[in-house]
This record gives sequence, C-alpha cells and structure tokens, in this order.
Amino acid sequence: VQLQASGGGLVQAGDFLRLSCAASGGTFNSYTVAWFRQPPGKVRESVSVLRLSGGNSYYRDSVKGRFTISRDNAKNTVYLQMNGLKPEDTAVYYCAVGRPAMSAMWDDKMYYYWGQGTQVTVSS
Repeated sequence: VQLQASGGGLVQAGDFLRLSCAASGGTFNSYTVAWFRQPPGKVRESVSVLRLSGGNSYYRDSVKGRFTISRDNAKNTVYLQMNGLKPEDTAVYYCAVGRPAMSAMWDDKMYYYWGQGTQVTVSS
C-alpha cells in the first residue's frame, strides 16, 4: 500500500485545513488508519485513529473537538479536518495504516505503511 498525504500549508491561528491521505495498491477498508505528527524538534506523536474494527475514531486530548478523522471509501482517501488551528499544531503530519490491537493503536511502531508527510504551519 502506498499512501500520499497532502493538504498542508501555512495558516493563521484559528484557521482550518483538511489533510488528505490517498491510498494506492490497497484499500483503507483493510486497515486501521492513523494520523501522526512531528512538531519541530520533537518526537512524533499520535493525533487520531480510525479503527478498522467498529469504525470508531479516537483523538489525542489536545485536538479533541477540533480535529475530525474520516474516510471516503469510494475515493480510497482518509481525511483529517483540522479546525481552530493553534500554533502548537505546527508539525509535519503523516498518515499511516496498520492493524494494531486496541491497546497499541497509539504506538507508531504498529503501523507499517506511511505517507510521506505534509507540513502544517500555524502562525500566531
């Protein structure tokens, strides 16, 4: 499976962006999908997970209520709608797929296909 992330950019605090992750060579239907991000000078962190089993979505506390993960099966694309962006959301955002257990879904080592990353910069 190859993943292509897009949609990043430079925005002001309070603005919104929608990131896209398009898959080829496979479908999202077979995987749990996650978005991770790596802020400048920091380690990569999980942002949101859309589980294969049950289709439930999960978010890190700092983005709850602002970010929404969704999937369009017809387009084989997963989205991350980001509203109310804050400077601390500045990072390179990555999409990834895998089949992690529930207890391990925030662990980036559990995901084996990754997109190339898209830069999100939020100015204050």
